[in-house]
Amino acid sequence: MKKKLILFLLTAMCAFAAAGSPAASVSSLAAQTPAAAQPGNTELYASELTGLPVSSALAAQRPVAVMIDNDLRALPHAGLAEADLVYEMMNSTANNRVTRLMAVYKDWQSVRQIGNIRSTRPTNILLASEWDAILIHDGGPFYNDPYFAVTGIQHLSGGFSRIRNGKASEFTEYAKSGEISKRAAAGRISASYTSPVTQTLAQTHFSFAPTDLSQLGGVSGTLCQLSCFRHTKPYLAYNTATGLYDYYEGSKLAVDSEDKQSVAFTNIILQDCTFTQYDRNGYLIYNVIGEGIGWYLTGGRAVPILWKKASETAPTKYYYASGTEITLNPGKTYIGICPSDDWQSVGIS
Repeated sequence: MKKKLILFLLTAMCAFAAAGSPAASVSSLAAQTPAAAQPGNTELYASELTGLPVSSALAAQRPVAVMIDNDLRALPHAGLAEADLVYEMMNSTANNRVTRLMAVYKDWQSVRQIGNIRSTRPTNILLASEWDAILIHDGGPFYNDPYFAVTGIQHLSGGFSRIRNGKASEFTEYAKSGEISKRAAAGRISASYTSPVTQTLAQTHFSFAPTDLSQLGGVSGTLCQLSCFRHTKPYLAYNTATGLYDYYEGSKLAVDSEDKQSVAFTNIILQDCTFTQYDRNGYLIYNVIGEGIGWYLTGGRAVPILWKKASETAPTKYYYASGTEITLNPGKTYIGICPSDDWQSVGIS
């Protein structure tokens, strides 16, 4: 692994030296910089998920992480445009390595509809626990059981609203406004962080600051092609008008079915990660505990990074080649966990 990290970084650094392209504009990024979290400001604070100002009444409210189907037959998604953070990863080696999304929300009580909801996998349990999130899903394989136990994550499984949408029944379950709150209360699951320790870990998970990757020798990063996700072959294209990366699936711009907003992100993080397949059905777990290489894109630029996760509940941390922790531009973030055996198909340009 260490040889792979060194080779990756050396190759990327050579590419930087040859690039010599002009600095990307950061005017749109500056516009998103939070004006909150200032001394004496009791009305707003900077969200731990986005770094953007939100009501201070939400400070102690833990996020929810919702498992959303990403089969082409399940599209379009509902409530995805409101997510603060979205993880995408292979859900199974079957069905052309179909992916599943895990959408994380801070102000989840304000979202009118989220879904469709599907089952969870061990990797999702490990990642959701980093945020002390309530995991929303509908079942899953028995391989989940030891990870529920070791992380102690609180979760709600199944029983949400069924919406007639003309699709097969497995694509019809959604969490409507107020349902998560009612279900959590009935299950005696607090909407607040479980402890000051978990709250601190969540609130220090990411580091936010206005960031111009051209100052770090970044290469062009206006297009991120994720052919490693074979089922939908998504890509993210930088929109110079908005300063955001628009998300496409199956060559179509992802548009939220609930409010017709396009799905877009300020930051993209990619992780090269091996996985272990459990059985012939395609169930698997990514080996996210450990370290590896990746990419960070923002503002139309890209730099190579390293990622590290020390334990089941420890946060995944991301570092520049220098070893310093990356800073994210305030805004929404997409994290793609790409299987190592298909990492070479990832395209950054």
